[in-house]
Amino acid sequence: MSFIKPAKVFLSISGALVAISLVLLVTPGPKLSIDFTGGTMMELGIPSDATRDTVANALETFENDPPLGNTTLSATKDSSVLIRMRDLSNEEHLALVDHFTATIGKVSERQFTTIGPTVGSTLKKRSMWALAIAAFAIILYVAFAFRKIPRKLSPWRFGVIAVVTLLHDVIITVGVFVVISQYTSFEFDTLFITALLTILGYSVNDTIVIFDRIRDNLLNQSNRSDSFEDVAEKSLQQSITRSLNTSISTLIMLCSLFIFGSESIRWFVLTLIVGAVIGTYSSLFIATPLLVLWKKKS
Repeated sequence: MSFIKPAKVFLSISGALVAISLVLLVTPGPKLSIDFTGGTMMELGIPSDATRDTVANALETFENDPPLGNTTLSATKDSSVLIRMRDLSNEEHLALVDHFTATIGKVSERQFTTIGPTVGSTLKKRSMWALAIAAFAIILYVAFAFRKIPRKLSPWRFGVIAVVTLLHDVIITVGVFVVISQYTSFEFDTLFITALLTILGYSVNDTIVIFDRIRDNLLNQSNRSDSFEDVAEKSLQQSITRSLNTSISTLIMLCSLFIFGSESIRWFVLTLIVGAVIGTYSSLFIATPLLVLWKKKS
């Protein structure tokens, strides 16, 4: 199987997926958690005879000054509801719990998180900086590691292509979860940013292994007449078994954790699963073909 010849097909598919993901980032856009927007999130265990509408009616009858404002409700699988609203003081929090107990029966508070809008804005900026600094550091590292690449092939190209591939993985992963957030309770939070950073490390590792094989083959090739495309194709063929074995073993572990792990980390693990699949695909079908196309045009 050739990885370079069908490159235009895979690049077209990836380009379309990236474009769709960018559109999804604008509309409908990511559903941000209170980590980034500020506010309060409560998770309440409710009586078996209570429903989401019952909780919504209780919220409407809660008298407070100032009012709670816009609230969002989402039901979970384990007889509980998630409530998002403006940030509450401790007195308002206690009064709201007492109100729920009086109107719908005994409730159990499973989670209460409140974050001010200033903290949320700061977290958003720091998350973007973390992603940007990680990408820049990867370019510098790869350029340094491949500084002795032969045939006058700039080491900076390896670093730039590695980061372009990473952006491809991150953008498509974010697009997938924008769609998921429209139909589930998933929200973009700091744990999701942590998962994206993990994906960056995993994906670039796979890409660099293939790039390193290209470098070794360029240094040790016996037939100097081989084109760079031939060397790249040979390197991919030599690396595919290792890449697939690593990815499959990683996915087995992640799927097990997704099925049997805690509910609190399920979205985090699902992000890693999606990122691992996309990262393996991009390492084999995007990174090296882009490097070959760039070399042809130079």
